[in-house]
Amino acid sequence: MALKNKRPQKSLAAGRPPILQRQPKSITRKSTKALINKHHLLEKRKKQALAKGDDAGVAAIDAEIQALGGLEAYQKASLQGQREDRGGDSSRVLMEWVQPCFTAHKEGSDRMLKMLEVGALSTQNACSQSGYFDITRIDLNSQGEGILQQDFMERPLPKDDTERFDIISLSLVLNFVPDPKGRGDMLKRTTEFLRAAGRYLEAPSLTTNFPSLFLVLPAPCVTNSRYLDEERLVGIMASLGYAKVESKTTQRLVYYLWRREGKGIARRFRKEEIRAGPTRNNFAVVLG
Repeated sequence: MALKNKRPQKSLAAGRPPILQRQPKSITRKSTKALINKHHLLEKRKKQALAKGDDAGVAAIDAEIQALGGLEAYQKASLQGQREDRGGDSSRVLMEWVQPCFTAHKEGSDRMLKMLEVGALSTQNACSQSGYFDITRIDLNSQGEGILQQDFMERPLPKDDTERFDIISLSLVLNFVPDPKGRGDMLKRTTEFLRAAGRYLEAPSLTTNFPSLFLVLPAPCVTNSRYLDEERLVGIMASLGYAKVESKTTQRLVYYLWRREGKGIARRFRKEEIRAGPTRNNFAVVLG
């Protein structure tokens, strides 16, 4: 009796429809926040160690930073904040605010406005894609945060208006400066890089929002600090010659557009408690 040829057996997997590959998960919001906060703390400790001349301490802190994944890990965590499911690109808020003035601007002049973007994470954000801005970037992709602050603070001052900017973006940068005086110094220095107020004769509609500073901070820096609230921030900015044009507060972030109106009246702002409570944070800005 002849044996029947056996059909080759197919594996179970071969008979199944193809399975979609899962996309790699992003860092969870909790992990992102923990990683960024840890980097902030280590950078602050590193600056203190440098001030003391503690080379061994600096080396140990650098090793901790590398153990966390270094700048690459910090970049990845920071970029998560620009995902659509995390609230998206912060510059979209800026574009919502300034968009109305650009129609008249385009009719009056073809000059692109000059933007200085400090701590740039992406070249694909809303400002970059709008076509309205000629952007100079101090890029986090090639700079550590400590070097990022140093690069801005040591950047040569403009010689004249042709080298100045119409707007500066400090999105989630000021909160990374490790000490209150350094934050005040950074805000003060922004005024040196902006065009003088009222110089938009070619397109008067631009005077509504320019020259200006776009400032984004974690919301608790303003809403839950012992040493800073919005009233005090407005006072600090007014002393530098800025007026608040727009603001927005979400659960995670605060956004501000400050228009430069002049030199301001110099005032001293020390680190003074304005809100008590054990759950407050210690974020502060010192000026003068």
